Amino acid sequence: MTHKLIGISGSLRAESFNTKLLREAARLYGDAELTLADINFPLFNEDDEAAHGVPAAVDAVAQQLADADAVLISTTEYNKGPSGALKNALDWISRSDIKPWGGKPLAVMSAAAGRAGGERAQLILRSFMVPFRPKILQGPEIHLANCSDQFDDNGHLKGEIYVKELTELMEALKARVDG
Repeated sequence: MTHKLIGISGSLRAESFNTKLLREAARLYGDAELTLADINFPLFNEDDEAAHGVPAAVDAVAQQLADADAVLISTTEYNKGPSGALKNALDWISRSDIKPWGGKPLAVMSAAAGRAGGERAQLILRSFMVPFRPKILQGPEIHLANCSDQFDDNGHLKGEIYVKELTELMEALKARVDG
């Protein structure tokens, strides 16, 4: 059975290493269809929300999340935390009438240029998710360090340990979906 995965990349860059990591995770997951969420939302502002409501783009992503069997989030690390774009997206999605997170299987990961691979950003991201009550997998933790050197020309991970751990994380996610 083909599972529906939605990936949220904390980086808006076209050639984002976090987006590459999401694609690689879906490939290692196996029989799955990956949708990448477009979180390039306007900055959250309650005055704008009161005047215009939740943007249609936010509701569209919330619906994609609700329709998915599982969620993958990969965050970059800026100044020891997740990106503003990711936090903004989570804030907007929380305002939607569609409440997509409750009980949803969720795997988080990070890719960053530094030697810690976004470990602090991922820890903070996990705390951001607590109020939404998804089923967050606890590991193995994927902190892709020196991310610009970790992918081959086909977008596949080069490091054996990263492939092994990401495969284990995807197997755990699949078991959570099937369970």
